Amino acid sequence: MRTGHAGTKPPSASEKTRGYFAMGVEGISKGFNLGNLVRTSHAFGASFFFTIDASVNYSDVKSTDTSHADIHMPFYAHKNLTEFTLPKDCALVGIELLDAAVDLPSFRHPLRAAYVLGPEKGNLSPALAKRCDHIIKIPMKFCVNVGIAGAIVIYDRMISLGSFAERPVRVGRRT
Repeated sequence: MRTGHAGTKPPSASEKTRGYFAMGVEGISKGFNLGNLVRTSHAFGASFFFTIDASVNYSDVKSTDTSHADIHMPFYAHKNLTEFTLPKDCALVGIELLDAAVDLPSFRHPLRAAYVLGPEKGNLSPALAKRCDHIIKIPMKFCVNVGIAGAIVIYDRMISLGSFAERPVRVGRRT
C-alpha cells in the first residue's frame, strides 16, 4: 500500500468528502440486497443506514455484509414511515426512476443528506416521496438492483463533493 508523508496512509474517500450522508431503503424484502447496500454504504463511509418497513431475514443481511457494518455504523430499522426521523438539517433525497425526477449528473448533492431507495420491484411510497426534499434518478433505460443504484449515487456524491484533483483533459491519469 502506498503511504503519504511520514508513512501515513492517504485519506480515504470518506475523509475527503465534506458533510455526511446516510443510505436507506423502504419496503425491502430480500436480505441479500439489503446486505449488499449496507456493505457498499459502509465502504463509502456512510454515517448511518436505515430501513423503513423492511421485511427481511437479517441472517441473510449478515451473510452478505462481510464488512460487519452493523458494528461500525448505526443501523436504524424503522417499523413504518410515521416513526422515521432524520437529524436536524438533513435533506431526504429519494432515488426513483420518475420522469419528473432530477437526473443524477445534474443534481447538486446536499452537504447533509439521507438517500432512500424504494423496494425491489416497486417504487417509493407516495407518502415517503412526499417527504423527500429532492427526488433524483439515474438516467438509464430501466431500473437496476437497489445495491447497484445505491452505489452509483454514493459514488456520484463522492466525486461531486470530494476534494479530488480535476480529471485531466487528455486520456489517462494526470502526470
